[in-house]
Amino acid sequence: MSVRIENRTARYNYDILEKFEAGIDLLGPEVKSVREGQISLAEAFVHIRDGQAFLVNAHVHPYQNSQEKISPTRPRRLLLHKKEIISLANKAATGGLTLVPLAMYNKGNIFKLEVGLAKGKKKWDKREAIKKRDQLRDVENSLKI
Repeated sequence: MSVRIENRTARYNYDILEKFEAGIDLLGPEVKSVREGQISLAEAFVHIRDGQAFLVNAHVHPYQNSQEKISPTRPRRLLLHKKEIISLANKAATGGLTLVPLAMYNKGNIFKLEVGLAKGKKKWDKREAIKKRDQLRDVENSLKI
């Protein structure tokens, strides 16, 4: 069974410049919750410290049949090569860019996180995106009739 959880707010609030794929270090009950789709990436971000990347503020709903008490928003380590971490840290530090999670999905029994190197949109950029989306929807509706 394939699971894919999207972070829609990231695509609305940021211009995505590059995408990367990272593994994620989850505990047993967290894996079960993610398989059921019980995760929210809306307020999450990626933080790099001490040569490691962490997913911060991602809310994984506690698995109901588990006896373990795990914090739903604990930082989760991302599995990236050292060169990738250094390159991401340099890019994020120099250009005023940030690292945001775009999606979480599974490949077989392994969960992957799609991370985007992003630049924040201004308010007028967001309005333009909404305007374009509405115009496309109007054109499609007029073509259907």
